[in-house]
Amino acid sequence: MKAVTWHGRRDVRVDTVPDPVLKDPTDVVVRITSSGICGSDLHLYEVLGPFLTEGDILGHEPMGVVEEVGAEVTALSAGDRVVVPFNVSCGTCFMCGQGLHSQCETTQVREQGMGATLFGYTKLYGSMPGGQAEFLRVPFGNTLPIKVPHGPPDDRFVYLSDVLPTAWQAVEYAGVTEGGTVAVLGLGPIGDMACRIAQHRGAAKVIGVDLVPERLARAKARGVEVFDLSRHGSKLADHIRDVTGGRGPDCVIDAVGMEAHGAPVAKLTQHVTGLLPDAFAEKLMRTAGVDRMGALHLAIDVVRRGGTISLAGVYGGMADPLPMLTMFDKQIQLRMGQANVRRWVDDILPLLTDDDPLGTEDFATHRVPLSEAPHAYEIFQKKQDNAIKILLQP
Repeated sequence: MKAVTWHGRRDVRVDTVPDPVLKDPTDVVVRITSSGICGSDLHLYEVLGPFLTEGDILGHEPMGVVEEVGAEVTALSAGDRVVVPFNVSCGTCFMCGQGLHSQCETTQVREQGMGATLFGYTKLYGSMPGGQAEFLRVPFGNTLPIKVPHGPPDDRFVYLSDVLPTAWQAVEYAGVTEGGTVAVLGLGPIGDMACRIAQHRGAAKVIGVDLVPERLARAKARGVEVFDLSRHGSKLADHIRDVTGGRGPDCVIDAVGMEAHGAPVAKLTQHVTGLLPDAFAEKLMRTAGVDRMGALHLAIDVVRRGGTISLAGVYGGMADPLPMLTMFDKQIQLRMGQANVRRWVDDILPLLTDDDPLGTEDFATHRVPLSEAPHAYEIFQKKQDNAIKILLQP
């Protein structure tokens, strides 16, 4: 089969690799029909190379049609249409029972000290082959895949793999309430969808911050009050306070993470780490890695006293400084973590109706053949050609 594979920094290719086969009686094999490129995939493209092996298959936002089922699979049959969550979670352990599927005790990568295995995401998370491919082996066929109806286009459901539950959890963790105010930092796919969900759940004011004109225009068109970081700079927090009664928003969602703009020292550190031999780079990132934390510092500055910050953007540093005095003095609540995909599916599925209140069917800006994946990664990373959300279609 064809699959998108990692070969080095900013070097992904479409290679021919062996077809997946059933290994356990509860496995299923899915023929992929759509697979998203995630902002987290750009971390692999840029800075997390020390944790990858050449030839690793990327991708963790797939959906498709079941081709083959293991002998003990009773919940699915060949021909069923499914979405595959990015967490590899069993659905039956203690953590899954708590709704913490990203901490699944059956698939925790204990040798790395990490949580649940993820599809297509480094040896830190289990080196499980990903879904930017023609076929994918999916374990836990009775409890992991999300069965969806035939008929509506893939765009209606594919975001159940990551974008929708990640944005939903971000809003849930932020404590967005009807009549409240929320600021969303970063209007990429997760931030954009978080704005839509916050509006759907009754927030009185949703503020969006970015510096990419196309992202700002897209959010503004849906009623978000947008601020261009490149225009407001150091005065941005003051402007946001001005439109929230002088206090700041009740909650802030950081949908940026380690790829924040600015922070030249952290940017240089990330770049230098990428040039080191893997063994040294991995050790450095595990012990002294730092993130570009402009978005998180802005969130701490702008959230009202007693407010909540929800981190949806991925951070990977182990030596990040935080302004603890400010955080303590403002009595800030902070929640974070990988999305527990299966936890939120029942809440989200009723919104994927013909009315499409979250705008899933026009959410993707690009739909391209799997063979064009290298170009798609490039324009997504460089923010070219209005590339906000890209779906690969084998």
